Amino acid sequence: MDTSFRLKIIRNGETGELPFGSLLTRRTIVSVYMRNNTPSCDRQNDSLVARAGEFDRAGYNLVAISRDGCKSHARYAAARRIGYTLASDPQDRFAQAAGSLIEKSMYGRKFIGPARAAFVLDCDGTVLAVADKVDTADHAAQLRELIKKL
Repeated sequence: MDTSFRLKIIRNGETGELPFGSLLTRRTIVSVYMRNNTPSCDRQNDSLVARAGEFDRAGYNLVAISRDGCKSHARYAAARRIGYTLASDPQDRFAQAAGSLIEKSMYGRKFIGPARAAFVLDCDGTVLAVADKVDTADHAAQLRELIKKL
């Protein structure tokens, strides 16, 4: 996967812009969600927050990506106590690089958008595993099972 595209991020209350590849300092779990402050996305992130320490101890970075901007991410991270990186990707650069843009439908309108999925990446951007359909109720357990197989 090409990791040279740039994203704006919020991490530990700090905002910045950097090449996506610079987030891959070790194996990294990238969880794609649709929007801050929506019930299923909140459950998805709450599950990661509850188990973030386990993933860290297992040697994995956590990155969650949505189309939301960094101002929204900063408020969301503070409200939900998110300590991992939130990336803003309104142009769907990650989904393009991962080949995970799909056709969606909302209120009868069809559009192209990122799949709600999770990816385990190696430091060089190699995709090691994919959860094609996120279990929003217990995303962390789903990811634990995924990385057990690596």
